[in-house]
Parts: sequence; structure tokens; C-alpha cells
Amino acid sequence: MNKLIAIINVIAWSGFWAFGYLAVTAKGLTESQLVIAALLAFGGLVTGIAAYMRLVRVSEASGYARKSNQLDAAARNRAQSQGGI
Repeated sequence: MNKLIAIINVIAWSGFWAFGYLAVTAKGLTESQLVIAALLAFGGLVTGIAAYMRLVRVSEASGYARKSNQLDAAARNRAQSQGGI
């Protein structure tokens, strides 16, 4: 499953860059073609971010990557009650 998500991630980012470049630099395209290219680029962006975040979550849970330095709820509440920034 992780390999499938990684493949989807690569394809989504490739689509984002390809269609984004096409939407920004293309000359002679109709307005509807530019809108379609922009929508495909946006779809690639959203799918790429979602797939990347899923891969990060899975890799942290499996122990492949270090856990992020986020505080747990109790430590966060204690720090906020002491007065932070």
C-alpha cells in the first residue's frame, strides 16, 4: 500500500508541475484550455500534498522516520498556562 501511495505521490506532483507550467507559459491556447490546465495542476497539487502527508504519517508510525517534535496535550497546556510568547 505504501508503494502505491508513493507512486500516486510522484504522478500527482508530475501532473502539478507539467500542467502548471503549461498553464503559465503556454501561448495560443484558448481560455478554456488554460482553465483546464490550471484545474489539473490544482488537482495534482492537492493530491500530491495529501499523498505526501499520508506517507509521512505512515513512516513515522512504522519507525522509519523520527517522530516530529510536537508536544503532547498535557505539556502544551502546561506551557500555555505558564505564559508563552
